Amino acid sequence: MAATTPALTFAALMLPFLAALLAPMLSRLMGHRAALVLALAPALACLHFLSFLPEIAAGESATGGYVWVPSFNLSFSWFLDGLSLTFALLITGIGTLIVLYSGAYMKGHQQQGRFLAFILFFMGAMLGLVVSDSFLMLFVYWELTSIASFLLIGFDHDRAEARRAALQALVVTGGGGLALLAGLVLLWNVTGITQLSLLLHSGLPLSASPQYFAILLLVLAGCFTKSAQFPFHFWLPNAMQAPTPVSAYLHSATMVKAGVYLLMRLQPVLGDTPAWEILLPFFGGITLISGALLGLRQTDLKMMLAYTTMASLGLMVMLTGFGSDHAIEAAVLYLIAHSLFKGALFMVAGAIDHETGTREISKLGGLRKAMPVTFAAAALAALSMAGLPLFFGFLAKEEIYLALVDGNPRAIFFLCLAVIGNALMGALALAIGFKPFLGPNRPDLGPVHEGPWGLWLGPVVLALLGLLAGVFSGTAHQYFSTPMASAVLHENTVIDISTVPHLGLPLLLSVLTLILAGLVLWQLETARGLMRRLFDALGPGPDRGFDHAVQGLIRLSVVLTRILQPGRLEIYVTATFILLALTLLVPPFLFNEFPAMPAFPQTVALHEWVFLGIAVIGVAAVLRAADRLTAIVALGIQGFAIAVLFLLFGAPDLSFTQFMVETLSVVILALVMTRLRLTPSDHRPLLQRLFDGTIALACGTGFTLLLLKSVETPFDNALTDFFNAYSKVIAHGANVVNVIIVDFRGVDTLGEIAVVMITGLAVLALVRVRAGTKTELGAGGAKRTATAIPIGKTAAKAPTTKAPQAKPSTGRPDR
Repeated sequence: MAATTPALTFAALMLPFLAALLAPMLSRLMGHRAALVLALAPALACLHFLSFLPEIAAGESATGGYVWVPSFNLSFSWFLDGLSLTFALLITGIGTLIVLYSGAYMKGHQQQGRFLAFILFFMGAMLGLVVSDSFLMLFVYWELTSIASFLLIGFDHDRAEARRAALQALVVTGGGGLALLAGLVLLWNVTGITQLSLLLHSGLPLSASPQYFAILLLVLAGCFTKSAQFPFHFWLPNAMQAPTPVSAYLHSATMVKAGVYLLMRLQPVLGDTPAWEILLPFFGGITLISGALLGLRQTDLKMMLAYTTMASLGLMVMLTGFGSDHAIEAAVLYLIAHSLFKGALFMVAGAIDHETGTREISKLGGLRKAMPVTFAAAALAALSMAGLPLFFGFLAKEEIYLALVDGNPRAIFFLCLAVIGNALMGALALAIGFKPFLGPNRPDLGPVHEGPWGLWLGPVVLALLGLLAGVFSGTAHQYFSTPMASAVLHENTVIDISTVPHLGLPLLLSVLTLILAGLVLWQLETARGLMRRLFDALGPGPDRGFDHAVQGLIRLSVVLTRILQPGRLEIYVTATFILLALTLLVPPFLFNEFPAMPAFPQTVALHEWVFLGIAVIGVAAVLRAADRLTAIVALGIQGFAIAVLFLLFGAPDLSFTQFMVETLSVVILALVMTRLRLTPSDHRPLLQRLFDGTIALACGTGFTLLLLKSVETPFDNALTDFFNAYSKVIAHGANVVNVIIVDFRGVDTLGEIAVVMITGLAVLALVRVRAGTKTELGAGGAKRTATAIPIGKTAAKAPTTKAPQAKPSTGRPDR
């Protein structure tokens, strides 16, 4: 395993973020031409990662990074092998074309700079995700992709549909991200490893761990939500509310494939178990068929492509979990092919919409002469998606059937799903690639012409790459397919499938798939009507269920808020102390960890008895005080007695602090209470007094047990020795306590000072409240007075003085 040049790789990872910062300014200065400059960022990053191709193709891997928190083994590190490098090249290569495409597509838009900033920010997040080595770095980038997709999907925030789709994507993928975090923490806890490269080479039998199933479910929750697997698929079609460049990028090479990437990455660790080989094919197969069937009923080009993306993701997940080497190789081939043809077709749909003003396939036709370059790109991409020979999509389909051809019922079942899914997706691909361009011209579309070069460059390049990768399959396998499959399998493998047809069952199944696709295409309108009636009969799906779940969550929050936040301080304080008492008392009872009672000292000095007695008398005086002022003074006396005891037992600094706190507390409380009536006491019923006393005794008992248990443990004087040794040398202070507070704990002390300052300001605001009676004008110009009222008493109407020919005022009394 070789080490990368950290500075260059770090710069390549940061380039998209830097370009995102510059995008608004450049767009203001250069308009749509800013995309030409901004595209240099992903292009340079792509060139950097291309330099690793020979090394990775030779079976090596590369690591690098920077240590962050060594004690917790946390680092900002990356790991490049066949899997991560292929993803990095797809992200940066297609990302370069997407930036250029965005410049042409968003030309003249007032928020073009903001859009380019978001797309580049997303690019940087996705790039960091696929090359991350440390768990922490992986999770941070994982969540950044969710945030960036939220901004992109909700870009047209003036539309309610866009806002809803963005929020839905954030909730679903963000919730999955939290599940993934829990899974990674458990993985760390079980293995003690925080880096993917070390985990893959550790050889630990993770499947034997009692926590394996929990880890698997949590990781699958994160991956399934990100890659739109059933039943979390509903956010992906709704994400079509984003501008087309977003759809082309998110649904071809980036966001939706993040879950597939992580499943492939963790396959050597979590795979080859019954749970893995049951859950992934099951949910992947459902997603494949449901996505293909849902796509049939659509007429919008982007929605048709969105559902085929959902189906393709299900196919990749199904193959990843099938449990054979050929299935992994098929998943790898299909992932690469899908990135090429799906990115091209999405950009074609955007170009058609840009030039004609519609994406409805029923309203399109005869565009081949007006848009010949776009038509050529659409045709090549559609043929690759349908799986015709010479295209890379054909190789992927052949490998899929080769992997699933087996005599056992399980393989036959998933083989049938693959044939049906591929046939339906092939029919939709041919419809998208040819129907808008063939047939008679549609005069209702008006004058149509080829779009600017930025709109057709991306589709042409990706479509040609899909063809060239199939024709020169040996080179493509050497540098991309084989290293990627070897990384997923964590063992050397060789993919050698070529475009030359080989007689056998896989070829016959490919022919059958094309025949079925042609039949569906021929009866597309009939199939569309059938699917609409079918899904209408099934009723609302998970998309509507999401709305109900959100509404239910809001109702639940309202109910809980009314119960837990009624606005009464007494309830909050009582609940806090009950929870504190339970926290202190329940563990000793559950685990039988009661401390041994300490021996009573043989001799106690008279003055110690005196001050201890004063403290006890102070507590009794607080409980028996007839008015609040007496209680405040008695509380201060009790505090002063404790401060003297601190002083007698050799803690002068603590004693001084206690004196200051008690003095300030008494003064501040007295100042505040002078704004209220101090003479009456709080008359609580006997049951209330018993309840409050029980809570107080429970808290006191809990703290006593905790302190006694703490002092039973052996005293560790490591910190004491450290502070004694270095306070004078490092901080140049003789008073160790002061040095600890000011130097060693300086940030903590600053936070405490800030809290005290804020509290003081709040108290000052209370003290400055005008007290006593104040005169103000009432109704009709009459003067009225407001008197202070005691705490806890209901405010009565203040007495008012009638003005001539005016009704009495009923103004609220001023406290």
